[in-house]
Amino acid sequence: MDALLIAGLLIVLLAVFTVIRSVRIVPQARARNVERLGRYHSTLKPGLNFVIPYIDRVYPMIDLREQVVSFKPQPVITEDNLVVEIDTVLYFQVTDPRAAAYEIANYIQAVEQLTVTTLRNVVGSLDLEMTLTSRDTINSQLRGVLDEATGKWGIRVNRVEIKAIDPPKSIKEAMEKQMRAERDKRAAILNAEGQRQSQILTAEGDKQSAILRAEGDRSAAILKAEGQSQAIDEVFQAVHRNDPDPKLLAYQYLQVLPELAKGPNNTFWVIPSEVTSAIQGVSRAFTEALPQSSAVRETPRVNEAAAEERMLAEKAAAEAVAEAAEADLGPRQLNAPPAHLPGDDLLGTGTGTGTPSGAGTPSGAGTPSGAGTREEHRRTTS
Repeated sequence: MDALLIAGLLIVLLAVFTVIRSVRIVPQARARNVERLGRYHSTLKPGLNFVIPYIDRVYPMIDLREQVVSFKPQPVITEDNLVVEIDTVLYFQVTDPRAAAYEIANYIQAVEQLTVTTLRNVVGSLDLEMTLTSRDTINSQLRGVLDEATGKWGIRVNRVEIKAIDPPKSIKEAMEKQMRAERDKRAAILNAEGQRQSQILTAEGDKQSAILRAEGDRSAAILKAEGQSQAIDEVFQAVHRNDPDPKLLAYQYLQVLPELAKGPNNTFWVIPSEVTSAIQGVSRAFTEALPQSSAVRETPRVNEAAAEERMLAEKAAAEAVAEAAEADLGPRQLNAPPAHLPGDDLLGTGTGTGTPSGAGTPSGAGTPSGAGTREEHRRTTS
């Protein structure tokens, strides 16, 4: 009884185990290869699958999704004999589970080794500068070689990316110095360009200011010249309207002479010969009777006392001019004869009768008889 019960339980357990072994559930984007009696039979698709237990052998699942594999850095020698460490990342996908299981023992290791060899071949034909700046070219060449080689393995290489390129430490320091020098160069160039622009703008500003200043000076000079021209024209017109006589010009000439001697460097002053003519003109202006204007001629002489005072003033002026002439001609009289002859008084009387030439002669310029004769002549004419 007990043996039969135990045998029945064993049979039930064997049946359940057999059913379980005959049913296989495969997840989505997975695949499992099946061997029947040691030979490839089929590939289980995602979902519920049935196999013959104890005859069919089901292999582990193969992931059909795109996979990412990062390989450790590999030393690669460039064309200019520099050793660089290159770290790569591979993106691939299993397209044929049967080929991935039976064409290659370990496709991950095979892809890694193929990537390293292809990378060394590609980078070996480039120098360091090209290696650092030609990542896209390296990626495309790696992808082409790997896709062609892994096609028979049931693997499709989608992309190959170079994650890092690490040159030697000495090369890094040299590159940092070069980069620093380039930056200093660009900074110096920008600074020089800024200074050049500043100098150009400053020069343009100075040019514009100089032009405006010159235009202002020119306008001021023109206006000043025009003002002086108008002033000279007004003076000239006024002089011609008033019609000055030689007596006024002689008086103005005598007023200008002291101004000529006021210079700080005038240690020797030569009196021109025109001074005597100017003095004679002034003396004639004071000794001769002034011409009467039309208003004076029309106005009757109403006061004899005023006429007398005028004659006295003219007498005083004549005496002053005679004294001045005597003071001017005093040294010349030293060479004259010491005694006067009887005929000299008559000659002095004849030459000093009120004429301007008698004022300048040595014989009768300062004699009282000459002055009296001029006074009598003036009274006679008045």
